[in-house]
Amino acid sequence: MTVHFIGAGPGAADLLTLRAARLIAESPVCLYAGALLPVEVLEHCPPGARLVDTANLDLDEILAELAAAHAAGHDVARLHSGDPSVFSAMAEQMRRLDALGIAYDVTPGVPAFAAAAASLNRELTVPGVGQTVILTRTSARATPMPEGEDLATLGRSGATLVLHLAVQRIEEVVADLRPNYGADCPVAVVARASREDELILRGTLADITDQVRDAGVKRTAVIVVGRVLTAEGFPDSHLYSTTRCRS
Repeated sequence: MTVHFIGAGPGAADLLTLRAARLIAESPVCLYAGALLPVEVLEHCPPGARLVDTANLDLDEILAELAAAHAAGHDVARLHSGDPSVFSAMAEQMRRLDALGIAYDVTPGVPAFAAAAASLNRELTVPGVGQTVILTRTSARATPMPEGEDLATLGRSGATLVLHLAVQRIEEVVADLRPNYGADCPVAVVARASREDELILRGTLADITDQVRDAGVKRTAVIVVGRVLTAEGFPDSHLYSTTRCRS
C-alpha cells in the first residue's frame, strides 16, 4: 500500500500529468481539497472509489483516513492543488506517515506560478532584466515567516517575486515592496490561473491595490512583481546565440 502525493495542477483538469491520471485511476481511495480542485479530476477515480474531501478535515482526521486505507491495503491518491513541493502542507503529513511506517511517493504537478506566467505570456527569467525568481508568501493567519524572509528583506534583492496566499493582504504587500521596487514597478495578479473563470489584473505597485479591491479578488490568486513583466529590448540569451551554436 502506498500513499501517492499527487500534484493536481492549478485548476484546469487537462493540466493533470499522465502519471497523475494513472495513479488516480489505480487508487481505491482519493483524498482531495474540494475547494481547490475541479470535479473533473475526480472522474479519473475508479468506480466505487472512496472519495474524501479534506477541505474541512484537520491533520489528525486526514491521517486517520490514510491509516485506515493502509490497514485495508488500499493505495491512496492524495491530491494537492498545483505542485506539492510548494505551500502544500505535504511535509507534515509525510512526517506522520514516517512515524506510522506507511510508504509514500510524490508525483509533481504544474505549479500555480507556472500557470500564472503562462496566462501572462511571460517568461519569468529574462536576460539582462531578471534571472532570479523568489516564491514566497506573507504571514497573516498562516504560520509566521522565518527571520529574514519578510518582504522588505527579500525585496532588497530586486528579484522577481511570486507571492502565494497573499492577495488578501495586497495593501501590506505593496507597502513592503514599494521602497525597494518603486511605485512604477510592474505587477500582475492572476486569479484562478488556467480555469475558465481566470482573471488577470495588470498594473504597477501604484495602482494594483485598487484593481484587486475593485475586482473583489480575495483568494486563489498569485501576485507577480518584477520588471520582467514588461521587459522589452533585452539581449538574446546565450542559449541560442551564434557564438555558442558554432563553437
